[in-house]
Amino acid sequence: MNICVFCGSSPGNDPRYMAAARALGTLLAEREIGLVYGGATVGTMGAVADAAIAAGGRVYGVIPRALHDIEIAHPGLTELDVVETMHQRKARMAERSAAFLALPGGIGTLEELFEVWTWAQLGIHQKPVGVLNVDGFYEPLLGFLDQLVQEGFVRTAHRDLLLARAEPAALVDALGTAAPAPVAKVGVAP
Repeated sequence: MNICVFCGSSPGNDPRYMAAARALGTLLAEREIGLVYGGATVGTMGAVADAAIAAGGRVYGVIPRALHDIEIAHPGLTELDVVETMHQRKARMAERSAAFLALPGGIGTLEELFEVWTWAQLGIHQKPVGVLNVDGFYEPLLGFLDQLVQEGFVRTAHRDLLLARAEPAALVDALGTAAPAPVAKVGVAP
């Protein structure tokens, strides 16, 4: 089994984000779950990969050629796939993964998260999707998503496709037991 981890090229301002990335990487390796991620050495991307490698895990990176030098492609991965576009990056990451998890991150992390969550909503895949809510990082977003349900823009069943847990082990456990059924995106949100 492989889990795709969306994470940032920045470490964030709080050391807890890097600590959570390292804890997740170690956990995945200990559970013999392969890590699929963006292929870089910087930020939380580098932290999760380095921790997984240090714990003896399998790490698969996918990086676009244009970011190969900017994000500093990781030289120590089990496998590094250099692709031409961001679309290819996301498609390759999705193909190799049984679940998706977002660490705290920026615009790119959110974009990747929302894309795979949308794919689940549309029935393109039936893979679980979650966020690691480190010290409440995702609380404002989760509240906004609940507001989208209240306002009739998102169905409750679609909102429920996005899991959130505060600890890496709890989220990995939830992703491992979740079996999201395809939920047709038809009609008005209940």
